[in-house]
Amino acid sequence: MQAKSITFLMPCYCDGMKTGKPSKSDKKDFSERLCRLREAAGLSQRNVAKQMGISQPSYANWESHNVSLKPEQLVRLADVLGVDVADLLKDKITKRRGGPAGKVRRLFEDVSLLPRSRQQRIVAVVEDMVTVAKQTTGAHS
Repeated sequence: MQAKSITFLMPCYCDGMKTGKPSKSDKKDFSERLCRLREAAGLSQRNVAKQMGISQPSYANWESHNVSLKPEQLVRLADVLGVDVADLLKDKITKRRGGPAGKVRRLFEDVSLLPRSRQQRIVAVVEDMVTVAKQTTGAHS
């Protein structure tokens, strides 16, 4: 009598299964909040990662996993996103500095990397525009 080989088609152990220790929370509150704050500031993961001095995949990990950040990282992250550090750590956001003001701040951060002569020309143009805008709206500094 000849032995017959029986093979079972079993799914791969890791196919579709999460690896590692299961999270104690359903969804990471911090990572969800971080993603919301980044999107509200109009930034991409790559923008934030560059300003934080880390790689985009490293930052993406912050938005998808529970991570422990150093205090100086939290301070820098809050500055990049235009929020208070407290807003990173709690659900209710009390103050946002994103939007047009945040965009202008980011633009001037880029301008600060240009040679001084170009910076001075840009500042002169912006100062002239602000002066004219104040005169036409009656605003005073």
